[in-house]
Amino acid sequence: MTAARYDAGSLIAFAVALLTRLGMRSDIAADVADVLVTADLLGHTTHGLALLAPYLNEVEKGRMAKDGAPRIVNGRAAAETWDGGRLPGPWLTLRALDRAAEMAGASGTGTVVIRRSHHIACLAAYLLRATERNLVAIVQSSDPIVAAVVPHGGLTPIMTPNPIAAGLPTSGDPILIDISTSITSMGYTKQRMEAGEKLPGPWLIDAQGHATDDPSVLFNEPKGALLPLGGLDAGYKGFGLGLMIEALTAGLAGLGRADPVEGWGGTVFVQVLDPEAFGGVDAFRRQMDHLAESAHNSRPREGVERVRLPGEAGLQRYRRQKADGVALFPTILPTLVPWVEKLGVAAPSPRI
Repeated sequence: MTAARYDAGSLIAFAVALLTRLGMRSDIAADVADVLVTADLLGHTTHGLALLAPYLNEVEKGRMAKDGAPRIVNGRAAAETWDGGRLPGPWLTLRALDRAAEMAGASGTGTVVIRRSHHIACLAAYLLRATERNLVAIVQSSDPIVAAVVPHGGLTPIMTPNPIAAGLPTSGDPILIDISTSITSMGYTKQRMEAGEKLPGPWLIDAQGHATDDPSVLFNEPKGALLPLGGLDAGYKGFGLGLMIEALTAGLAGLGRADPVEGWGGTVFVQVLDPEAFGGVDAFRRQMDHLAESAHNSRPREGVERVRLPGEAGLQRYRRQKADGVALFPTILPTLVPWVEKLGVAAPSPRI
């Protein structure tokens, strides 16, 4: 069967309607909807509209703020710390990206760290906002309430998958990096479990310390956990990166796992660098172009058609789905049916 496809603009309008019916300020709702749909356009189906139902639940329960503005806790010429007041993470992160870019224009670099943000969804969804302006963007996040990833050599999880994303401009398409410091994410693992499928590899550790591809291990007692990048053998690499992100988010924000929890949310690090303040934009792109060409010219191993750069497949998918419609993961719209009925919002109609 051909998957139903939906116009991206219709999906954004649908998400905005649901959020505003619950009282969210319209400009905040528009940014949240745009980030979620952008994630689906790029193919990050676990961090797009799949998050809308959980977000609506958080708004209804009063755990995600509907209105307000971040408070500057500390500020210098090229660095600021914000208290996000549990406002929606996508809106806060976009505001932080704008502010960091403004500081980078004056100082070459700008960094905003946000504490008490709500969840920020897909990190890759923010990167084009910077690379389209020939800026480098780095986004990192952690969630102090969640412990799902074990330290290398351990069985007790202590941190979140702690993703890091970076947007790097080139003369053509930008390089868009978005990876977690665990082998996989909680969302992808849950998606696989609900589909009755195994993970592509032994990416989890069970309660007895064995690597496994069974996604139910993360959710059923006795619970296992996510393995850091590198798995059982080289997980010290992912563990180290995860610790670094904890330091740059919770550490710099001064609020994290050492403090009482407030609920699902995020601590966020947003940094923008202006290559013009360093070796120059043209020189930066020349170096990135050379690396991109080298990667594309690398002899592929058996079973691989060609070497691709991070974000390359996502951008191809983005353009195709912009033109032909978004093929939503089949479990997404059913989770929104109760909200459609409760709030009296019309569900989007598929193109086909």
